[in-house]
Formats: sequence, structure tokens, C-alpha cells
Amino acid sequence: MGVRAMGWAHSFPVAGGVRAGREWTREHLESLPWTAAEPDTVDAVVLTVSELLTNAHVHARSDAHLVLTWDGDCLHVCVHDEDPTLPRQRDPGAGEMSGRGVGIVRMLADEWGMRCQRHGKMVTACFRPTGADQRGGG
Repeated sequence: MGVRAMGWAHSFPVAGGVRAGREWTREHLESLPWTAAEPDTVDAVVLTVSELLTNAHVHARSDAHLVLTWDGDCLHVCVHDEDPTLPRQRDPGAGEMSGRGVGIVRMLADEWGMRCQRHGKMVTACFRPTGADQRGGG
């Protein structure tokens, strides 16, 4: 049994990359058959992309490489940056402006994970839309 998948990849620079990443993601998600019926899932994916790109730019101080892959079951969101330090969930105070990214991704995604790589790290999140065709690539 073969696996059908489709995906896109793009690099986003530290300067201005987060907004561009959100727009790029939303544009590519429009080509998937389930997104019109699941705007909440689309919004969760876009927010996750925003958080992961922000973490790459702010904490790793590097460009971020985003890969979106739809395999018929899960939309995989993967962000690679040049810092091998894995993110950790923090408990920011009410007045703090940052420190919630890992918690947000953890709450929104059906699954998520992170791993060190030879040149940096990869953070991934999986979204399983309820109305998606479970048998194939869409």
C-alpha cells in the first residue's frame, strides 16, 4: 500500500519572517480539501506556525525552515532552526510578554515533539482534522 502525501517547504528570515510565514501557511492550506470546513483547525495551524517561527527567530536567532506535509491523516508542521537547544515550557507571570509558545503548541496540536539534529533542532506538530479523508492524500 502506497502513501500519498503532499507538502511545501520555505525558509523565513529572522527579519519579517513570522508574518510572511503565517501568510504563506494560510495560502498553502487553502489547497487542501478539508480546510474550508475546518477554520478552527486552520487557525490553530497558523498560530502554531507563528509560535514556532517566533521561537526560532527569538531564541535560536536563526532563520527558520518550515515544512508543511499533508499525508491524508495528519498535517505535519515542522520548523527547523540552527540552535540545538530544545525548547522548554515555562510558566510566565501575568505581565510577561513571552514564554507561552511551547504551551500554546502543546495545547493546539494533536501531537507534537522536538529533536536535536546535526545542525540545530526540529520542532514538529501534527493536526488531525476531523473531516479529512482518512483513506488517502485528500
